[in-house]
Amino acid sequence: MKALLSNAPGGPETLELAELGDPSPGAGQLLVRVKACAINYPDVLIIEDKYQFKPPRPFAPGGEIAGVVEALGEGVQGWSVGDRIIAMLGHGGLSEKVLVSAAMALPLPPERSFEEGSALILTYATSIHALLDRGRLKEGETLLVLGAAGGVGLAAVELGKAFGARVVAAVSSEEKAEAARAAGADEVLVYPRGPFDKEASKALAQMFKDAVGGQGADVVYDPVGGDYAEPALRSIAWQGRYLVVGFPAGIPKLPLNLTLLKSCDVCGVFWGAFAARDPKANAAHIQTLFRLWSEGKIAPKVSRTWPLARGGEAIAHMAARQAVGKLVVTMDD
Repeated sequence: MKALLSNAPGGPETLELAELGDPSPGAGQLLVRVKACAINYPDVLIIEDKYQFKPPRPFAPGGEIAGVVEALGEGVQGWSVGDRIIAMLGHGGLSEKVLVSAAMALPLPPERSFEEGSALILTYATSIHALLDRGRLKEGETLLVLGAAGGVGLAAVELGKAFGARVVAAVSSEEKAEAARAAGADEVLVYPRGPFDKEASKALAQMFKDAVGGQGADVVYDPVGGDYAEPALRSIAWQGRYLVVGFPAGIPKLPLNLTLLKSCDVCGVFWGAFAARDPKANAAHIQTLFRLWSEGKIAPKVSRTWPLARGGEAIAHMAARQAVGKLVVTMDD
């Protein structure tokens, strides 16, 4: 089988296509022929050794896949050869075949494509955990979403609307604004690119305040970080909840006096740890996502695909913060 491997720390250009032997499923495992692998920001970090998990090399990046079961390990029940599945791996997805824990696999509905399936779990599971568990979002509240045209951003917009919130989407271009509107955002603002000096930061804070309204944003969903964080925090409502999701623009330093003045919460969002610590609660969220998917209230937006041999280009596209929705690598047949 072919796999796109990281042999040394570095950027997407360091990945190398290699021929490897097929893995064999152990007890409780499925051997899956990968059909599609979604790219996420952790893939940018993990090959540079900047992610919280550092797998031994060589390894293939790629944390979520959709594919077809080719073989069953000892003791596996409930799955058959030929079944279509979705799975989260952490890494390894940019390979033609992978091993998946049977207990962690999910069925891919027959009417859904492999590309859609591969793009569902990480972004929507992160966002539903963020909005409901950490943000305690309620119907009628105002939700401000930064980076609203990216994978997690669009998921947050769709879920916010599904849960009855007024959603204000903040993006960096008119193209991304159109994607946010299509996802159902009530208001969209296009913010300038950072970094910002003091005056530009104050101007951005005013943009956020004008967009969310006089009462402020009840929940701020921030997968961007950097110089965008403090202006967004300044637009938060009394007893609002600020959700820390990611840092592609850099790790910000927030003035904590603002949290006192607004009596607000700053909440970290680490979906992977939540899923491991409370699998029952995570499973309930996944059921909700599949229901909303079947009802047409959410739908992964795959904006572009690449073949396996060019998977590094997909990661580079993500690193450049050019992604609208999800980027997916498809396997060569």
